[in-house]
Amino acid sequence: MARHEATFEIRSKSDAHAINLLMDRVYDSLREQSTTVEGKTKLPNEMLETFDSLRTATNRETPGTLTIVYEEENEPFEE
Repeated sequence: MARHEATFEIRSKSDAHAINLLMDRVYDSLREQSTTVEGKTKLPNEMLETFDSLRTATNRETPGTLTIVYEEENEPFEE
């Protein structure tokens, strides 16, 4: 399993604003994809709720660290 990690240090209001914009865009993309799949409407899922809480936290624009980790699995998607 490959692991990819990116860490963003939030040390200024500019950093905080950039992270807030990033989280807004990620949330909007996930919401769009999770509500309409193959023409069917779906209810919000756990991943969307998790990103909503992250988006809310980044709205506070305080110093901190955001770490994103992607772990690649060697198995295909279950269909």
